[in-house]
Amino acid sequence: MENVLRPLIVLVGSVLLTLLLGWLADLLLRRADARHSETPLWGLLRRCRVPLQVVVLTGLLRGTYTETAVEVVERNEAFIGHVLTLVLIAASAWLVVRIAAAVVEASYSRFAATSRDLARVRRVRTQVALVQRIVTALVAVVALASMLLTFPGMDKLGASLLASAGVLGIVAGVAAQSTLGNLFAGFQIAFGDMVRIGDTVVVDGEWGTVEEVTLTFLAVRTWDERRITMPVSYFTSKPFENWSRGGAQMTGTVFFHLDHTAPVHEMREKLHDVLRECPAWDGRDWSIAVTDTTPNTMVVRAVVTAKDADDIWTVRCAVREQLIAWLCDHHPHALPRIATSQAVPPPATHTQPDTPAQRTGRG
Repeated sequence: MENVLRPLIVLVGSVLLTLLLGWLADLLLRRADARHSETPLWGLLRRCRVPLQVVVLTGLLRGTYTETAVEVVERNEAFIGHVLTLVLIAASAWLVVRIAAAVVEASYSRFAATSRDLARVRRVRTQVALVQRIVTALVAVVALASMLLTFPGMDKLGASLLASAGVLGIVAGVAAQSTLGNLFAGFQIAFGDMVRIGDTVVVDGEWGTVEEVTLTFLAVRTWDERRITMPVSYFTSKPFENWSRGGAQMTGTVFFHLDHTAPVHEMREKLHDVLRECPAWDGRDWSIAVTDTTPNTMVVRAVVTAKDADDIWTVRCAVREQLIAWLCDHHPHALPRIATSQAVPPPATHTQPDTPAQRTGRG
């Protein structure tokens, strides 16, 4: 009877104690979250409940499995202990990554809630995402090296992984998955403020918004919901347009090719009316001027402003559409046209005389 009760007590007791500790931790975190609603840290730490329970259960089993007095366990005591040790190391690394992610996300959320500088918020978000990935890679490397140290004959390899040069090389391989150039390019993007999550950029002729920045690639979401994946080294080695650099406010232009008789003064008044009715216009500036002429047309440029790249696109489309419609309805003569005239007829042809007398002029 004792041979049956002892393993049940060890196993069931470990499971019950694990569930109890997980419930108590979750209860305390919920109460802390209710008392300190100004920070999301306690609510985010609740995500650590599962890895915490795995760590507790594995630790309890690792310390008590030899007390089961089961013949199978006694015969494979070393193997079972080794497996439980590996699981404990992996679960501990999982728990550390979850805690680090919760702390980083909570810090960013508090900063984003208190800061009014959107450009700085996007910069911090990019930096935080990069740091979080580096921490995850570093924890994974340390956990892997610790696992290798538990194998006989692998202690030298594990020690080399834990050395500074080894850690740096593995972190570069795991996190960057490419070369050190990509790793340093990621650092340069994140901390050099070259491009941030949420920035509006133009790469390879494609207009879009930076959606994700990692150590290996940068994802740009285009206006038609496509995703362009670019290596981070592209943004450190090739020129690109960043419309959000130095502030989100933008100035846009709309060009019209019109006839020389176009009423520019009335177009200026109409442009102001259109902008006043356009919610995307920020009211900072507007103008209209003739910037060029050709033998058949003149180029009229309208300048408008908006608070960001999305709104400047909306304003430009509204101005282009409404001004062209207004010209068609009220001043159709101002639209470009091709001047034509009636073709000049060829000179009259003379008929040839039929007889020799007619050719010589004699009767």
